[in-house]
Amino acid sequence: MNEHINLKTGFSTDKPLSLAILAMGGQGGGVLADWIVALAEANNWVAQTSSVPGVAQRTGATIYYVEMLAERAGARPILSLMPTPGDVDVVVAAELMEAGRSVLRGLVTPDRTTLIASTHRSFAVGEKEKPGDGIADPTVVTVATDFAAKRTIAFDMETLAVKSGSVVSAALFGAIAAAGVLPFSKEAFEATIRAGGKGIEPSLRAFNAAYERALDKPRDTLVAAPIKRYDALPDTTGHVALDRLVQRIRAEFPIEAQPILYAGVKKLTDFQDPAYAGEYLDRVAVLHALDRKHGGADKDFAFTVQAGKYIAVAMGYDDVIRVADLKVRGSRFARVRHEVGARDDQLVYTTEYMHPRMEEVCGTLPKRLGLWIESHPVVFKRLDRVVNKGRRVKTGTILWFLSLYIVSALRGTRRGTLRHDREVAHLQSWLSSAEMTLPKNYDLAVEVLGCRRLVKGYSDTHARGVSKFDRVLSALPLLTARDDGAAWLKRLRQAALLDEDGIALDGALRTVATL
Repeated sequence: MNEHINLKTGFSTDKPLSLAILAMGGQGGGVLADWIVALAEANNWVAQTSSVPGVAQRTGATIYYVEMLAERAGARPILSLMPTPGDVDVVVAAELMEAGRSVLRGLVTPDRTTLIASTHRSFAVGEKEKPGDGIADPTVVTVATDFAAKRTIAFDMETLAVKSGSVVSAALFGAIAAAGVLPFSKEAFEATIRAGGKGIEPSLRAFNAAYERALDKPRDTLVAAPIKRYDALPDTTGHVALDRLVQRIRAEFPIEAQPILYAGVKKLTDFQDPAYAGEYLDRVAVLHALDRKHGGADKDFAFTVQAGKYIAVAMGYDDVIRVADLKVRGSRFARVRHEVGARDDQLVYTTEYMHPRMEEVCGTLPKRLGLWIESHPVVFKRLDRVVNKGRRVKTGTILWFLSLYIVSALRGTRRGTLRHDREVAHLQSWLSSAEMTLPKNYDLAVEVLGCRRLVKGYSDTHARGVSKFDRVLSALPLLTARDDGAAWLKRLRQAALLDEDGIALDGALRTVATL
């Protein structure tokens, strides 16, 4: 550090150490900035912090900016309130994409900046609102930081902090200590946490875990998409009915399809019961016989594998009964408590926003009653005026918990509901299309099965998905005889997932019509 004093003004012109912290609400960015200031002041440095709030949670991080300078007698420091691109020593990002945004803002430079970032993701609104996979590629950020930063420390500090019972700010503080970017000892960092007076032990656990990890393995290797792993078939599940299903998978289906079929059996047993999971295997068995007949062995039984995946998705549809069941599970209450870091002596209440329509109510009723109400517009509209309202449901209260619990208990009547009847009809029509396509174009038939991905959710989301599904498969007659038919159907499906209104799909369908 250059030591200079302007003799006329008495201000020190020494270059301060500068740190920019990018964090979203709930990640403790303000606490981290305060810790750094307290650390500096406890070691006879002058420090200052300022902050510029982002737009909102998940759409923009708050930037906390810290500058610090060693005290010198007879000199007053000159400290800035905002980071200047190209002039920041340390950038700390509490989430991976915020690290990428710091590079775009010019805060990270290869000749100067140490970048410390947690590689976990808190998905932005733009990522979550897309019908398909809108998640940004994390490897783009890591490649950029390799060039942009002088040094990078990046690993999943959020998971590490949660395991320690703390928040990510404590882990980031540990990574800063391990990086050696501040001229203070590890003991001084720990003393700062102790002086805070709140959550000391969990914070110290997270701090030390991150400190050791940063020294041992400072970088995580990221991939563009998470690797899917399926459980292997067990020798026993501990339940007689499930053991029969597992043995059936092992005996009747190729090894390529067994992991996905086991996952499907678990999903549908949880959704309904073992008998329902048995119906699932019955349907897949019919398609597997056709697959074997039409050369599936040479294709690693891709048709059977695809059927195993998407028939399970179709049979495990989201209805009101399923939603209510998920809302009142003890495991969900435990997960929420864990995510918010609640102590054993703290109460946690969850408020759900629900907006049921009469369509969902009719779908939950017995088939004949649901159809009768739908066929009488006056009755339907009057009931809809009562039902079709947004409600804030507090599942921690006795009244609302019991209400949802009673709805979830209707699982035993699900097979007789109007919604189930329609789901079965839609499933049979979809599978018939795949079966008819298989002898003519194997790869296209596989893509037909994959189109079930378009149908998801319930209420308006489900209606839009079914509409897109029907529009995509409307191109099937034009593609069956083409060698590249599978590739075109895949493009149509991808176009349908690009936007909610189906604008991209409209353009893709017009292109297919010209083939």
